[in-house]
Amino acid sequence: MDERSAPLPYPSGWFCVGRSRDLPPGRVRTVRLMGEDVVLYRTRRGAVRAVGPHCPHLGAHFGAGGKVRGEELVCPFHGFAFGPDGSCTGSPDGIRFRGALAGRRLCERDGTLFVWCGPGGGPGNGSGGGPDGGAPAWELPPAVGVRPLAWWSGDVLSHPQEVMENSVDFRHTRVLHGLDTRETDPPEVAGPLFTVHQRTTTRFPGLGTVSLEQPVTLFGLGLMRMEVELPQVGGTLRVWVLPTPVAPWRTRVRFAVTATVPVPGVGAARAVDRAASWAALQASVRIIKQDRPVLDHKRYLAQPRLVPGERSIGLFRRWARQFYPGFPPEPAPGFHPDARAGLQPEPDAS
Repeated sequence: MDERSAPLPYPSGWFCVGRSRDLPPGRVRTVRLMGEDVVLYRTRRGAVRAVGPHCPHLGAHFGAGGKVRGEELVCPFHGFAFGPDGSCTGSPDGIRFRGALAGRRLCERDGTLFVWCGPGGGPGNGSGGGPDGGAPAWELPPAVGVRPLAWWSGDVLSHPQEVMENSVDFRHTRVLHGLDTRETDPPEVAGPLFTVHQRTTTRFPGLGTVSLEQPVTLFGLGLMRMEVELPQVGGTLRVWVLPTPVAPWRTRVRFAVTATVPVPGVGAARAVDRAASWAALQASVRIIKQDRPVLDHKRYLAQPRLVPGERSIGLFRRWARQFYPGFPPEPAPGFHPDARAGLQPEPDAS
């Protein structure tokens, strides 16, 4: 599928391009984002940068042999060096030129690297997002101060909006995943933030049946964050879901998990937290692996025939429109003629 035939364009927003630990000082890496290469590098002092892949001199690719020299990125072809502001600072023979690197807005949060993709920046897009250098329309929330201890990533033939929509599709969690997850309050919308209130009842080894309150917050279509208290063991589970569009209708989904479980008589123990984080990650990965065959083959419907209990899907889609400035507005989701109750508040399921 090419970009013009995709049912949805690339969205604007912040999207994960990797882990901080994979970019130590002096390292240069190439990542794929919205059908383009983006080059990441970290200076010797620890500053991290994201730039367009090609040298403005004669087009050499920085990811194919480029090096970090102090605070500069050096082209592998002719040795032109570029400073933190993107300007040319010199070359082996002292020559400079006025061309500058195409800078990308990048930030680090909790051990994760994000690049801003603004409207109109994609190649031939003009109506969605792309890894351009424009000023971000909004900022990511402050760091929570905890880095993930366990990571997983995999590709799905889908779009970030489709991946994120699963957070409000409670019917699929019962049918596909066998989880008793229910919405406890209507979603809250605040600009690029969308918060889902839900409760999941499940069984934990050694703990029996446990009911977990799980507020889930979406920060645009590139970051979902969930924090769950585990009163039975006095611990906390934090989960990050990070869908990144790498090509038209291909999304790299990353799961990141940190579990903190105090040990009686010891308190915090890194080895225990790491083991608990890996166990929790496996549960998350099992869910996306169950979703993957469906996402790989489903068709995006601009007017789905929603039924009672799916009102939040319509709210989510209306919220998501803000990430496609200039794209034709999506019609209101359609409802089965006998399902008009789906527009009304749901009765208390308790």
